[in-house]
Amino acid sequence: MAPADAVQAATQRLRVRVRGAVQGVGFRPFIYVLATRMRLSGFVKNDAAGVLLEVQGERIDAFLDALSRHPPPLARVDAIEVEELVVRDSSSFVILDSVDGKSETRIIPDADVCEECLDDLFDPTSRFYLYPFVTCTHCGPRYTLTRRLPYDRARTSMAPFAMCPDCARDYRDPADRRFHAEPLCCPACGPKLSSSPAEIVVALRAGKIVATKGVGGFHLMCDAHNRAAVEELRRRKARDAKPFAVMAANISSVATIARATEQELALLQDVTRPVVLTQSRGVLADAVAPRLNRIGVMLPYTPLHHLIFQEAASAPVARAWRDAPQELILVATSANLGGDPLVKDNEEAQERLAAIADLIVTHDREIVTRIDDSVMNVVAGAPVFLRRARGFAPEPIELAADGPCVVAAGAHLKATITVTRGREAFVSQHIGDLSNAATARLYRETAQRLVDILDVTPELVACDLHPDYFSTRWAEELGLQLFRAQHHAAHLAAVLAEHRIEGPALGLALDGHGLGDAGQSWGGEVMRLDGASWRRLGGLAPLPAPGGDRAAREPWRMGVGALAKLGRLNAAAQLFADEPRALEMARLIGQGYAPPVTSSMGRLFDAAAALLGLSTRQHYEAQAAIEMEALVVTPRAMENSFRMNGDELDFLPILGALADRRMSPREGAELFHGALIEGLAQFVARAATEQRLDIVVLGGGCMMNRVLAEGLMERLKSLGLRPMLARKLPPNDGGLSLGQAAMARAFAQSPIPKELALCV
Repeated sequence: MAPADAVQAATQRLRVRVRGAVQGVGFRPFIYVLATRMRLSGFVKNDAAGVLLEVQGERIDAFLDALSRHPPPLARVDAIEVEELVVRDSSSFVILDSVDGKSETRIIPDADVCEECLDDLFDPTSRFYLYPFVTCTHCGPRYTLTRRLPYDRARTSMAPFAMCPDCARDYRDPADRRFHAEPLCCPACGPKLSSSPAEIVVALRAGKIVATKGVGGFHLMCDAHNRAAVEELRRRKARDAKPFAVMAANISSVATIARATEQELALLQDVTRPVVLTQSRGVLADAVAPRLNRIGVMLPYTPLHHLIFQEAASAPVARAWRDAPQELILVATSANLGGDPLVKDNEEAQERLAAIADLIVTHDREIVTRIDDSVMNVVAGAPVFLRRARGFAPEPIELAADGPCVVAAGAHLKATITVTRGREAFVSQHIGDLSNAATARLYRETAQRLVDILDVTPELVACDLHPDYFSTRWAEELGLQLFRAQHHAAHLAAVLAEHRIEGPALGLALDGHGLGDAGQSWGGEVMRLDGASWRRLGGLAPLPAPGGDRAAREPWRMGVGALAKLGRLNAAAQLFADEPRALEMARLIGQGYAPPVTSSMGRLFDAAAALLGLSTRQHYEAQAAIEMEALVVTPRAMENSFRMNGDELDFLPILGALADRRMSPREGAELFHGALIEGLAQFVARAATEQRLDIVVLGGGCMMNRVLAEGLMERLKSLGLRPMLARKLPPNDGGLSLGQAAMARAFAQSPIPKELALCV
């Protein structure tokens, strides 16, 4: 064979389709550099399905191996499809323009600023020196500035900023990490801040409150060591007691305010940069997290954050200061008021934040999608979401199988929306409380944006059983076939869906409130689930809830209800002497008034907190339960603290012991948690034996209680069961839409009796 024939025989041409989160992560430049280094010819481009490329040459196998093993840092490759083509004349490798079409790809979440960009930020010789919008293909905003796919600058909020010659040169240079970085800009051509980092720090040092525009919205910031400043922020923001998150310059600074575990430290440093709950050292102003032993901490994730800390440290630009402990710790809380959505626009900030912030810092890059910080905890050795938003949304959750396109409406509080496409479920960022008109508008916008960016046409809509939820009414307006999912069944279905479990399983739902199949107030249920069908096997013994929904805001009402069940209404005057209406309520019940009842675990916590004298009124959801959890060092169960009566689990004995008030608040909190763990574990184990099932999924808002969740996981395992927690979504209503979607798809694919599916 002639030499030319041997070369021709070794040459191949392949078409390669890469699917996943592969746009906006530097995938095309990565392919370009890889192909040219291996002397391959061909092309690469973005299209509606992801990244498409053709390569030709002799080192095809090595190219494919590097492609699969070492993709760009932010890329998430779901599949690589290869098709052999006929070899043709080809001498170079090029990046082609993106191609529109029906979208099958996805945009990635926003990411932390990378180390290389930080080096540029503090390098006096760099043109990005001290520039608060420095970025590259490995970091920075994505979802919050993207209008539609395929991902190109013209489809982002960077479109109005024409690149200067220097940026244009970097953008075209295959050897530069800013090669085809769509948000690329510099001081000569990019967005500008309205105030400098120096002005921000002067205000913070003076005890002022500063609103800063970030990537997904505005933060309200103040000095977390300054008691007066934190208390004033609470007053202006009308946030009486709910804890604030704080931001520390680096891990060394975190160590000065918290005792973080290795797992918490790793989570803090993840590219997603969530707020992470850690053990407090108690050195910050008490008003940061009143009556709590854990604080939410995050690290800087934008160049501006780093510039603020550098300015506050009065540090030279040398790298050393970035790792040293810094005195300044910032409260960094969402910029909103009274349950309104997060502020994201400049005019909106001037209108809504002027009464809160002493200084409002804006910039002229539009935020397309508003998104809060994600909040996480480490529970039973792994992360759990309290709020899933920036850094994670809209990353999909892989389901067990393909199915129809479903849009799921979620709940009324902590609302999210889920849209399914194929075997992926795209869960929106945290939206909020739909009682608020502005949040309801955001909810509609978010639903439309998800459908548009995924380029899908929903076939089915799922919602909650509750007819008065805004989300239910919205679902009814769509005019699609409607699936109504029972609230707690959907909580459990969400956990099954993320673990890709399709067969029958047992579930324990512990929650604040959800409508039962006949209008009951549920919240402590053991269920059997199989696809779209569910059956309640038992639950908590109902307690009177005087005042109905008001009992969730005023725990003394649940305390009086518990006293009624105990036959000790005469104790109300002594136990709730500071609540004038308590004695009146006790008298009414004694005269025959029958309050509504609830099997809610959330209300059981309220009753316990009230009887123990910890809380009679709540300023934020689950405040009483959260403050009770904070007291627990070691949960322990006393003898006969619960009883099982058929399909009911009754904790009246422990409530009676708490009402005696012969123990300290800490002892009472520990005995109450211990009783819950032991009683629930035995109750579930009995159901598991009867149903011949060993998988137990744990869902509902009460699973955000770390003591309870870890205790149940450990005890259920000791009883030979396989318990599972929500890991990819919050166990509270923030994950409900995924469960609704999973149940609706199961119903659509395997029709079951309507009395089980509750479908209309």
